Formats: sequence, structure tokens, C-alpha cells
Amino acid sequence: MELKVIDIESQDITSMSVDENIFARKYNEALIHQVVTAFLANARSGTRAQKERSEVSKSTRKPFKQKGTGRARAGMASSPLWRGGGRIFPNRPDENFSQKVNRKMYRAAMSSILSQLVRDDRFTVVNHIAIATHKTKQFVEVLKKLSVTDTALIVVEELTEELHLASRNLPNVFVIEYHQIDPYSLLRCSRVIINRNAVEKLQEQWA
Repeated sequence: MELKVIDIESQDITSMSVDENIFARKYNEALIHQVVTAFLANARSGTRAQKERSEVSKSTRKPFKQKGTGRARAGMASSPLWRGGGRIFPNRPDENFSQKVNRKMYRAAMSSILSQLVRDDRFTVVNHIAIATHKTKQFVEVLKKLSVTDTALIVVEELTEELHLASRNLPNVFVIEYHQIDPYSLLRCSRVIINRNAVEKLQEQWA
């Protein structure tokens, strides 16, 4: 399979040969949904906490007598049935949200996403992405040459300090190295721009 490679400066178009198992795979929506859900779940940090009835600051005195009031019997105000009482099954900070995804499934889902991006013309391969200075203005000029108007994921084989500093002020542009790509980032961005060396590194990694 051949992919177009764009030279940013001259706008010349060449081609490169890529693996069809990575860039021409059939779209598997169910697998992608499972992998993205697992990825987001694994990113959760168990920081929420609730109190059970023994931890609520309430009196342990019986609120009213057992009989004769016409109300349902109650033992203490910290009951989970009462407003302000403890929770029956409270959330804990050590709660584990992780979901296991096999390596073969993960690679298949990533290849399916990349293949669909190629089919939708949202995947652009360029010769080289580099800027001489750390000025954001210069990086914006590069994006204009690539017709980037919405969210974009820039993938390089090695993130230089100049590229990092020039791109960090752009809220809709994310620059990462090839081994940092994930299914959620690929799906949430309108364009994925990757340089030729990063494509070759990806093929070596998933071969």
C-alpha cells in the first residue's frame, strides 16, 4: 500500500510503502469502543470518597421513641435511609477502575483507527516537521501550510525542545512522539499529521 508524503516547504508530493495490516485494516467499531473505554477507565485516579454510617458526624442517640409516634422506627440519625446519613456502599479512594486489554486487541484497534483515518483523508504524512526557533508564530506558519484549522495531533519520531515550546501555547494542537499515541487522541482530533520517520517507527513497533 502506498501513502502520499507531502514536503511542507515545496509542497511536492511523493509516496511511501506501508504495511496494509496497519493502514488498510477493516474498521471494527466494537473493538475500538472496548479499547477506548478501557483506556479512559485506566486513566481514572480513584480520588472520590464517601462516608459510611460509622464515619458520619451524627449522634448515636435514638431520635425518638420506638412506638406511639406513627413514624417508622429509627435507631440513629446516621442511617443511610436518612438525609445526611452515611452511604450503604460508599466510594473509596482505592477503588480500582482498570480494565485489561490484550496487546493483540490493542494493536488491532489502533490499526483499525489509523486505517479509517487514512480512508477519511484525515491522516497526513509529511517529510519532516522541524522549526529552527521556539517561536509559536513560526509553528503556526507550518500549520497553515498544512491547512490545519481544527484540532490536530502532530506525531514525530523525536520531540525537540523547540517544537515543544512552540506548540505548547496552542490549545487545539497536540505534539507527541510516535510511542505516545493512544486511541482516544487519534479519535478526538480532526487531523493527524505524522512525519515519515514516525510512520516507519510505528511499523517497526507493531510489526
